[in-house]
Amino acid sequence: MAKRKDKHSKNGGDSPERMKRKDYEEKLHKLHIKLSQLQEWVKQKGLRVIIAFEGRDAAGKGGTIRAITERVSPRVFRVVALPAPSERQKTQLFMQRYIEQFPAAGEIVIFDRSWYNRAGVEHVMGFVSEEGYRRFLKLAPRVEKYIVDAGIILIKFWLEVGKEEQERRFLARINDPMRQWKLSPMDTESFKHWYAYSKARDMMLDTTDSNEAPWYVIRSDDKRRARLNCIEHILETIPHKKVRGEKVKLPKRIEKNRYDDKRTMKGRRYVREVY
Repeated sequence: MAKRKDKHSKNGGDSPERMKRKDYEEKLHKLHIKLSQLQEWVKQKGLRVIIAFEGRDAAGKGGTIRAITERVSPRVFRVVALPAPSERQKTQLFMQRYIEQFPAAGEIVIFDRSWYNRAGVEHVMGFVSEEGYRRFLKLAPRVEKYIVDAGIILIKFWLEVGKEEQERRFLARINDPMRQWKLSPMDTESFKHWYAYSKARDMMLDTTDSNEAPWYVIRSDDKRRARLNCIEHILETIPHKKVRGEKVKLPKRIEKNRYDDKRTMKGRRYVREVY
């Protein structure tokens, strides 16, 4: 795999200090404005974009995706998080259920885990044969070249979380009732296989990184920095300009057939106003 420029902290390669919430929110607000501008450009030009997120459990994929999408339209930024394949889907071409989710003009599809499940969890946990695994690694770069040649912008992210930080996040999920929904039996089972996942990661990055569809690694021990760096990369990767639209003006309300529309709401069933 080709070496990438490695931007890191100034303190000799150690991880930088965790970003403060106020600083994070100020920078995120500015990036959200830019994402809104990108959204209008994608719609106007009919661009098709795929963003694939991969990484270990608790690497921060979900939070990063929420940071990207919380201020834009779900009709443009569409998130896809496919469940385990059905019995029918297991008989289809492996890529088929992913291709069904690919973008039309004016859409950005974000995969919260993608076809690279085959190179990660399916391989480590024994859900795919060795032959199927090797075939996937061989064919994935070819398929992705076809995707890019068809005019789709493909961005692939690997979120890299450290061993100690992953354990800290798992324990936080176990001890917090509001986070326990994030834990599945597969998550806790996969926690045991750190080095197996590391080898699978290395093989995946070595064999499926290409000029057409390169992998970009995001350090995610600091979730806030990871989210900002990810959004910044997306904005840099998708060429765009600010779209100047007409200023919206509210029209006058039509007063014809005016009546007391508040009176007709009396006696309806309202939600009890506790707050």
